[in-house]
This record gives sequence, structure tokens and C-alpha cells, in this order.
Amino acid sequence: MDSGRGVPILVGITGGMGSGKSTVSSFWATCMGLPRIDIDEVCRQLLARDMPGWHALHGLLPDTFFTVSGDLDRKRLRTALFAEEKLRRQVNGLVHPLARNRMLEMAGEIAGSMVLVDVPLLYEAGWQDRFDHCVVVYANRAACCRRLIDRDRITPEESLRSMAVQAPLAEKALLAEHVIDNSGCWLFARLQVMHLARLLCSVVPSG
Repeated sequence: MDSGRGVPILVGITGGMGSGKSTVSSFWATCMGLPRIDIDEVCRQLLARDMPGWHALHGLLPDTFFTVSGDLDRKRLRTALFAEEKLRRQVNGLVHPLARNRMLEMAGEIAGSMVLVDVPLLYEAGWQDRFDHCVVVYANRAACCRRLIDRDRITPEESLRSMAVQAPLAEKALLAEHVIDNSGCWLFARLQVMHLARLLCSVVPSG
């Protein structure tokens, strides 16, 4: 991205299930007064009835994945995606390009020098080249499992199965330019976020 032409610098923030990615990106946006794009929310909008994502999946999935009123049965789809790798690849292949294009449209409409983008599957989707900076929010496996169990009211076994559908968090951390360690107390993570936020803002070209 070239901020010199009026296009904001894009910072992609990713992580793994239970790593605290959304907590970090929300705090960062609030702390520095920056706009934030949530790709989960973008996908939810794209999959609403008669939206582009809905039409794409309507051509792929049987009618059992849709309610009587025609809405996508998101809970049924989520369960199937965790269980079937082939289906997961097919759905991601349809939805990810739509979400990427919408993200770029939204970023282009923002009058600012930097935009934070919360992307759950940044590396899995191959989006790393779309960002000026990539940040991984890391947490160790025990911390991620504990958070998933508390948040989703699931068993330890279910938390491990959920985490297994994404690339290992340690591998993502090795690929990233910057890593926030959110394994421990939130105060420590916040200090890291503030330090990185100020560092990146200091290199944003003025004018």
C-alpha cells in the first residue's frame, strides 16, 4: 500500500483461536484512535441473504444448509466446516476473495494514514502480501484452550479440535514481522501493543 498516494497503510492483525486477537486489535484501535476493519464482520455481512457470499454458497451447498426463509444456517455450516476439510477449502475459496475485495474497498474509503484489519485466517488465506505490516497475537496452547473453554463452554477435547483447523500459531509467529505475546496477564500484552502501535505510527509518512 502506498500512503503517499492517499492509500492508508494496512496493518493485518491475526492469531489463533483463543489467542486474544480481537481483544488486541480493539484495544489498539481505541488506544491510538485508528479505524479497524473486522473481517469476521465483513464475512457475516457478505453471507447475509441475497448478498454476494450468500449467492456463492447457495450454488455450492445443498438446501439443508439454509433455513425455510432462505437464510444461511450458520451454526450448521460452522459444524460442517470443522468436520470436513474439503468443504472448508471450497467455502474459503469462494468467500475469501469476496472478503478481501470488500476489505480493500473499505480501506480505500477511509480518510486516514493507517487502518487496522482483524483477520483470523491471514496466512491461511494467503493475504500477507496485502498488508504493509503483519502482526501475530500469540498465546501458548494452554492459554488458548482455557479461553476457548471459558468463552464457548466447550470441552478441552473440543477446544483442541477447533484449534486444529487453523495453522499452528507458532508457525504464524515465525512468519510475522511483529508478535504480541498474550499468553499471560493482559497488562503485559497491553504494554506490548502500545509500544508497537507507537513504533508503527512513528514510521507513517506525514503528508
